[in-house]
Amino acid sequence: MGQHPLFNQAAEEALIGTLFLEPKLVEECTITSKQFYMKRLQILFTAITKLNEQGKPLDIISIVEEIGPDHLEVVGGISYITEISTSVPSTVNFDYYEDIVKKYAQKRQMLKVTGKIQNEVQNGNVHTTLRDGIQELIMLENSLVDEEDGHISPSLVSLYDDCEIDLGEITGIGSGFKQLDYLTGGFQDSDFIVVGARPSVGKTAFAINLALHAAVQHVAIMFSLEMSKKQLLKRALCNTGGISSVKMRNPRRNFADEDWRKFTKAMGRISKTQLHIFDKGGMDIVYIWSRVRKLRSQYGEEKKMLVVIDYLQLIMGDPKHRANRQAEISEISRMLKIMARELNVVVMALSQLSRGVESRQDKHPILSDLRESGQIEQDADVIAFLYREDYYQKETDEQNIVEVILAKQRNGPIGTIKLAFDKEYGKFGEAKG
Repeated sequence: MGQHPLFNQAAEEALIGTLFLEPKLVEECTITSKQFYMKRLQILFTAITKLNEQGKPLDIISIVEEIGPDHLEVVGGISYITEISTSVPSTVNFDYYEDIVKKYAQKRQMLKVTGKIQNEVQNGNVHTTLRDGIQELIMLENSLVDEEDGHISPSLVSLYDDCEIDLGEITGIGSGFKQLDYLTGGFQDSDFIVVGARPSVGKTAFAINLALHAAVQHVAIMFSLEMSKKQLLKRALCNTGGISSVKMRNPRRNFADEDWRKFTKAMGRISKTQLHIFDKGGMDIVYIWSRVRKLRSQYGEEKKMLVVIDYLQLIMGDPKHRANRQAEISEISRMLKIMARELNVVVMALSQLSRGVESRQDKHPILSDLRESGQIEQDADVIAFLYREDYYQKETDEQNIVEVILAKQRNGPIGTIKLAFDKEYGKFGEAKG
C-alpha cells in the first residue's frame, strides 16, 4: 500500500473508546477484529469481545488481565488503554465510527485482491487468474452492501402496498402453458428452478419453448454448454415458424417456397425478442454470473429475466473440487441460487438424471434421481421432471405426450401436467383431453 496505508486511526480508536463507555455495543458491532488496521486495536477488540462473551465487566483492570503480560506492551501499555477508554465523550457516533472502519477495511481488501491479480497475471495461468479474480471481486462487492437492521416494519409496509396491486393470475414469468402457470403462478423472481430428464426426452426443446415465450415480454438468456448458438437458433426457428427440423438440415435443397416464407417470418419474429444466447465452450459460474450481471445492468432492475442453463452438470467447477464431483456440483448449485437472489432473476438449470431410473419398473423420475442430488435438491425452489411414456413403451397410447412433474415447489403445490410434444417442430403445446 506504499507510503499511505488506507486506515483512519482516529475512527478506530474512537470505536474502541465507545465500547468502553457502553460495552453492550459490542453485541451490535458488525465488524471483526481483522477489519482494524492497527494491530494493538485488533488485540483490544478481541479482548473486549471475549470479556463480553464471558459476561465479565469491561474496565482497564479486566482488559489488562485478558490481554496478559505478553501482549500488554504490544498494545501500548496501561497508559494507552487508559487514554483510549476516555477518548470519546458519548456513544452517539458509534455507527459512524464503525462505518468508517468498515469502509477502510474494504478498501484494503480491494487493494489486496487487485494486487494478487497483478502478481498472478505475470506468473500464473490467465484463465485461472481471471476466474478467481472475478470470483473474489464478486464476493467483495457483495460485502459492500449496507447491512440492514432486520426490522420488519418496512417490509410489512411494502407487503401491504404489494397486496393492493392486482398482478393477475400470473405473478412471475409465464411458461405459455395454462396448467403449468396455474400451479406455479409463473416463474418467480429469485427462484432457482431445476428441470431434470433422461437424455433425448426433450429438455432442450422444453427450455427453448420457455425462453422464446419469455423473451417476447421479458428477457431470456440461454447458456448452452452442449449445443452451438446456430443449432439452438435452428431449433427456435423451427418452433416459431412451424418448419420441419428434417428440412432445416439442408434448407437450400429441402425448402419449398412456403418454407422460405415461414423461415423469413420466423427470423423477423425472433429478431424482435429479447433473447440472448451464449455458447462459449467451458463456461464456469463466474462467466455466467458476469454475463447475467451485465445484462441486468443493461435492462435495469425492473425487467424480469429468465436465465436458462443447458445443462448444470457441464458447468466447469472450481479445480479444487475436481477429485470430488459431488462437492463440485454442490458449489455450482449453491452459486446459481445465490446468483438468482443477488441479481433478482429466475435461474432455470437443466439437469441430467442418473441411470437409476432405468432399473425401476416405474420409470417416473423422483428427487433422488438427480445426479449429485443432495445439494441441488436443497438449493432448488422448484424441481420439475420431464417424462415420456413413449420413450420406454413404443406401443403406448400416450404418444408424443410429455408429463411435467412438479416434484418440489417451495412456495406452491406439487403436481403433474401433460403437454403435447411435436417432435418435428420441437414445439410443446397444451395436451388435449
